[in-house]
Amino acid sequence: MTRGDATLTATSSLLTYEDGVLLRGGVPHQVLSGSLHYFRVHPAQWRDRLERLAALGLNTVDTYVAWNFHQRRADRPAAFDGWCDLEAFIALAGEIGLDVIVRPGPYICAEWDNGGLPAWLTAQVGMRARSSEPAFLDAVAAWFDDLIPRLAALQVANGGPVVAFQVENEYGSYGDDGDYLAWLRDALVARGATELLYTADGPTDLMLDGGSLPGVLATATFGTRTGEAFGLLRARRDGEPLLCAEFWNGWFDHWGERHHVRTVPSADATLAEILDAGGSVSLYMAHGGTNFGLWAGANHDGRLQPTVTSYDSDAPIAEHGAVTAKFHAFRERFVAAGARELPVPADPRVLAPRAVPVTRGAGLLEALRTTPLTATRATPPSFEELGLPSGLVLYTATPRLPRGENTITVSGLHDRAQVFVDGVPVGILDTDGSVPVTGRGERVQLEILVENQGRINYGPLLGQGKGILGGVQIGRRLVHGWSARALPLDEWTQEEVAGLAGAGAGLGAGAGAGAGAGVREGAGAGAGAGVGAAAGFSTARFALDDGEPADAFLALPGFGKGFVWVNGLLLGRYWEIGPQVTLYVPAPVLVAGVNTVTVLELEHAGERVEFRARPELGPPEEYVEIF
Repeated sequence: MTRGDATLTATSSLLTYEDGVLLRGGVPHQVLSGSLHYFRVHPAQWRDRLERLAALGLNTVDTYVAWNFHQRRADRPAAFDGWCDLEAFIALAGEIGLDVIVRPGPYICAEWDNGGLPAWLTAQVGMRARSSEPAFLDAVAAWFDDLIPRLAALQVANGGPVVAFQVENEYGSYGDDGDYLAWLRDALVARGATELLYTADGPTDLMLDGGSLPGVLATATFGTRTGEAFGLLRARRDGEPLLCAEFWNGWFDHWGERHHVRTVPSADATLAEILDAGGSVSLYMAHGGTNFGLWAGANHDGRLQPTVTSYDSDAPIAEHGAVTAKFHAFRERFVAAGARELPVPADPRVLAPRAVPVTRGAGLLEALRTTPLTATRATPPSFEELGLPSGLVLYTATPRLPRGENTITVSGLHDRAQVFVDGVPVGILDTDGSVPVTGRGERVQLEILVENQGRINYGPLLGQGKGILGGVQIGRRLVHGWSARALPLDEWTQEEVAGLAGAGAGLGAGAGAGAGAGVREGAGAGAGAGVGAAAGFSTARFALDDGEPADAFLALPGFGKGFVWVNGLLLGRYWEIGPQVTLYVPAPVLVAGVNTVTVLELEHAGERVEFRARPELGPPEEYVEIF
C-alpha cells in the first residue's frame, strides 16, 4: 500500500490484502458486515441489536459518527457520554465478538440532518464544507483531535475491535478536491489510525475519480449489477480485494411518498452475487433504527424532500428489533459462506393495543408566545442567526394592513410557514409564495411560524440555511421590525414541555390560535388547509403494571402534523400525509406506573392516541437503487 509517494507503515493493521485477496491476520477473509448506527438506537438496546447482527451471521458492524450528534452547539464541548458514548458502543460490539468499522466522516450523509455536519459550522459566512478551504479543515482538525484518539485506542492493535476506517463518505458523488481527501487520510494517520483505510463511492468512473485516493483501498456502494461494479473496481484497482461498502438491501422514505421496500428474492439474489464473487459486503442497513428527535435529514430534487422519522429501511432486523424474512434468507447465505451459526433471538415484546384519550392543553400560539423572546431585528433572522439547529421559529411583526384585498408574500422560505393575522390562521406555505388577506387600514399582529423540516444531507445544497432567508412583503412593500422566538423542541426538558402544554390552558382549546375563526387558504405555491382550533398541545396519560413495559407503536388518528414526546423523549415528527403512520416507542422509554404522551399539533388535533399491535409504515412500493 502507498500513501502518495511514500509507503504506509501499516504493519499493525489486522486487515491487509495481497493479489486481490483480503486477509485478516494473514488468513483469507470475507468481511460480512452490517450498518447499525448507535445514534439511531436507544443505548439500552445497543446490546440486543448487536447480538441480533451476530445472529444474522455477520462478523463485523460498521457505524457512522455523526459530528452534530456529539456537538450541537459551537460553544459546548463534544459529548461522549450517555447516548453519545461511542466508545461504549464499540467496546460492546467487541464483547459480542464483532469487528468494528468506523466511518468518521466528517460528512456522513446517512439521511441524517445536515449530513452529520453541525449547523453552526455550515452557517459560518464563507464556510466551504467538504473542501480543502482552511476554515473547514481547521474545524475538522479540532473535532478529529477529540474523536480520532478515542477510536485509535479501540483499534485491534490496542486490544479493541476496530479494524478499519473510512475516509470521508462517497465524496466522488459531491466533488473532486483531492487535496481535501488526502488531508483527511493524513489527519487520521497523524492521530493514531493504524488499521485499514478505505474510500467508498458509487461504481462509476466519475464517482471513483473524485472519491478515491492512491494507496487507499477503493470500494463501491451499490444495490444491483454486482458484476459491473466489481468489474470496474478490478479494472481500476487490480490487486485490491472486492468490497461492497454499502449493499442497499432496502431504502429510506420521504414524507408524502410510499414506503420503500426491497423484496427478499431481489435483495437475496444480489447478496449471492457479491458473496459468490468472493467479495466482502456491508448491509446498508442491517438494522436501521429511528431518527429520534429532529435528526431526520432531507433531500432536494427540485423540491425539499424531508425524511420520515422511521429509518426501518426494510432492513433484515426491523426498526423494533424483530427478525424478518430477509433476515432468515441472508442468514442462510452467511452461514453457507462460513459464518458462525448462533441461535436466532425471539422478537421483542410489544405493548398490547390500547386507545388513550387526550386532554387539550394550551393552543398553538398561546403556548409559543410564552417562550422567551430570542431576538429583535429589522428583518426576519434565520435559524442560523438565532443559533438554532432545528425546531421552529415564531416571527412576529405589527405592520399596517391597507384596506381591502392584500397579499402577504414570503420569499426565501425554508421550509414551511403557517401565517397568522391577529391570531387567525390565513394560510400555509411550503415554499416561497403568497396568502391573501383583507385589511381595514389598521396595524395587525402578523405571526409566521416556520418549521425546519430537516437539513439537506446530500448534494450541492448541503448546509443550506433555514427560516425566512429573503423577506416578507405586503403587496410590494417589505415588512420591517421583527421579533423572533427560537423554539428548540429537541432541547426542551420534560418539565418545559409540560409547562408549555399547560400554559394558559384554562383559556380553552385553540385560544389565541383563531378559535372559531374562518380560514382563508393561501394562494401561493404550497398553500394548504388552514389551522384548526385544536392546534396546540394535547396530553395523554396511561398506567402500566410492573413488568408490562414493552416496545410500542404509537399512532395519532385525527392529528395532522406535529411532534410527539413520550416521558420526555421527543420521538420525532408525525404527518398525516404518510407514509409512516406509527412511531416506534422503545421499551426502555416506558415505565411501570404512569406514562405521559405529549403532542404538539400544528394544524388539527385528534381525540385520542393509540398503541397498535404492529408497525404501520405505509403502503409499500418496490424500490431498488442501483448507484
